[in-house]
Amino acid sequence: MKILITGGAGFVGSALAISLKVNYPDYQVFALDNLKRRGSELNLSRLKKHGVEFVHGDIRNKEDFDSIPAVDTVIEASAEPSVLAGLDGTPDYLINTNLVGTVNCLNYALKHKAGFIFLSTSRVYPIKTIETLNFVEEETRFALSDDQPVPGVSSKGISEDFPLNGARSLYGTTKLASELIIQEYNEFYNLKTVINRCGVITGPWQMGKVDQGVMVLWIAKHYFEQQLGYFGYGGTGKQIRDMLHVADLYRLIDWQLHNLDKVNGEILNAGGGLQSSASLQELTKICQEVTGKTIPIKVVPENRTADIRLYVTDNTKVTALTGWKPEIGIKQIVEEITAWLQENEADLAPILR
Repeated sequence: MKILITGGAGFVGSALAISLKVNYPDYQVFALDNLKRRGSELNLSRLKKHGVEFVHGDIRNKEDFDSIPAVDTVIEASAEPSVLAGLDGTPDYLINTNLVGTVNCLNYALKHKAGFIFLSTSRVYPIKTIETLNFVEEETRFALSDDQPVPGVSSKGISEDFPLNGARSLYGTTKLASELIIQEYNEFYNLKTVINRCGVITGPWQMGKVDQGVMVLWIAKHYFEQQLGYFGYGGTGKQIRDMLHVADLYRLIDWQLHNLDKVNGEILNAGGGLQSSASLQELTKICQEVTGKTIPIKVVPENRTADIRLYVTDNTKVTALTGWKPEIGIKQIVEEITAWLQENEADLAPILR
């Protein structure tokens, strides 16, 4: 099998590429990346070591696909992934990467009659609707109630039936627009596709920032003993997210790669779920336990732009269709990322400190 992974030197792309080569040494895996994200250059030696063929190119330029031979499947893992991207009034790079770039990937897949696996985001769900959901305030977290004003949400989390009307961030909008175009290619060009709306993905080799990769950022700030803050929602640190280890995501992508007919045309929520969720307050406690370090955390009660109180993925549909469910919990994720920081401290300190 021949596979093209776009964003192949990024956190998710490189993890998928390396795992595929480890599990299927005979597969030919191409990783296309423009190396814009700081830290992505550290993945080049890892890709080479595992026999992944790196292509330095940009999905915004359709000519950059010309040097890549025909493949059986495209895994579209490239993105400008920041929720804050474009909100400063300069959305060009975001739109050209996340929307125009996806169209170029689709056309390449269509040319070679390749399957198309798309990594979308939970950020396609509108902010205001999420913010008006019913919740209970527990001792260390906010939690969703079963009684809700809209369909597609329960105490288990948010499902694919959640309403899509409303603003969601320019990042979320470009991913949703890509989803709509992918559905057209599936219907009218008979391109085999599956769309995965991923929650927070994390794990070693993620170059965490405030606006994307919060779990690695949280652990790294503890590890390097720097300050953090509880921003918004009264500054209690009770806002929650579910966390999906990239190795769990790989297991899903592996299944889809070899069973695309069974999920062709589907849109699937895929995240850590309630069992792998944590509030910032809870995450802080685990980081303290694992790293042995306690750091100052400032309190800023005011909410930030495009933030949400809580998001948890309801994996019911994806589990029913594929049998997949996440296996790696929060504590193990923190332990693995801490070990990775220790092993690569010299390279990571300038990026994550």
